[in-house]
Amino acid sequence: MTAGLLKVTTEPAAACESLRNEWQDLEHRAQPMVFLSWQWLGHWLHVYKPDALVLRVREGERLVGLGLVVETEERRHGLLKSRCLRLHQTGLKLLDQIWIEYNGFLAERGKEDAVAKASLEHLCRNMSSWDEFILGAIDADEADRYAQITGLYEHLRWEAPCFGVDLDGLRRSGGHYLDTLSRNTRYQVNRAHRLYSERGPVKLVRPDSTEEALAVFDRIGPRHLERWGDGPDQSGFANPDFVRFHRELIRGQWAEGGVDLVSLMAGEEEIACFYNLRHNQVVYFYLAGMVVETDNRLKPGLLGHSLCIEDYRHHGFHYYDFMGGDERYKSNLGQFHRNLVQISLQRPRFKLKLEDVARRAKNRWLGEAGVGNER
Repeated sequence: MTAGLLKVTTEPAAACESLRNEWQDLEHRAQPMVFLSWQWLGHWLHVYKPDALVLRVREGERLVGLGLVVETEERRHGLLKSRCLRLHQTGLKLLDQIWIEYNGFLAERGKEDAVAKASLEHLCRNMSSWDEFILGAIDADEADRYAQITGLYEHLRWEAPCFGVDLDGLRRSGGHYLDTLSRNTRYQVNRAHRLYSERGPVKLVRPDSTEEALAVFDRIGPRHLERWGDGPDQSGFANPDFVRFHRELIRGQWAEGGVDLVSLMAGEEEIACFYNLRHNQVVYFYLAGMVVETDNRLKPGLLGHSLCIEDYRHHGFHYYDFMGGDERYKSNLGQFHRNLVQISLQRPRFKLKLEDVARRAKNRWLGEAGVGNER
């Protein structure tokens, strides 16, 4: 199958001995965000060993696109069974809790739309058994382009804004990060800094070894569980597969600079820990654990993020990305830069149309009753 001059082939990932070299070579020509790097997806393949198909997109003999697709089956409402394709996800809730963001096909710069078109047309024409192609979390505009390419119905499952801080812009302006914040947020950060300074010097501390980095990650766990809960879809630290994925990622990437563990200290007391991903001089805030303070003037999260942002600015990083989520601290500390969505591109199946009719009827009823709508 070709789209223009592009040809798409597939092969089981487990049988592809050259995949690492191919991915890393293309990555240099694509410059993707961290979740489409071998740093993330190579680790995903190694730890979870999904039964994935490699999609290769070639222009002549030149490799210009790659993707990893997993075939799964999803049951909903106790009755509906849907055969799904997923991009860079397994379809298993416990394994997908690591939650890929900025998803999509890996493509050589300038060929993103052509690679997406060739890949999607291949999936539609050559793999006929699936009902839905599930993509997430992906840039909302890119998701719309995928729907236009396929002509399939785009069902929105989840959406969230993204916020971040342009560190290059801060350096060009010559100003300080706190000066870019609202008066109220700046006051809260400065007040917290002043109050914590009464306990001793406030500073950021990084581990000196992989084992120390793992210890910082492990200390985040109880605080994260306390903040987010230990139920399904709450803290990943309640999920052994989530913890295993990240401990092994830290073990493999800390010395390479692909992950960063940072402790916020007030004197001898650790008041917050941050776990960030780093790739191509961009910092992706992944998660954190904060002490719970009875004094609401103490804001370890706001203070810690602000100090981390200044630290990364000082060390030449380009961007500090809070990633998807509408939490207030993200909008207070960063600027909006895009929307992320999870969508399913649905083939014209009667069962899916019936489900959509029922969903719309339920949402109308909930709206009339003043209850939040179901995605």
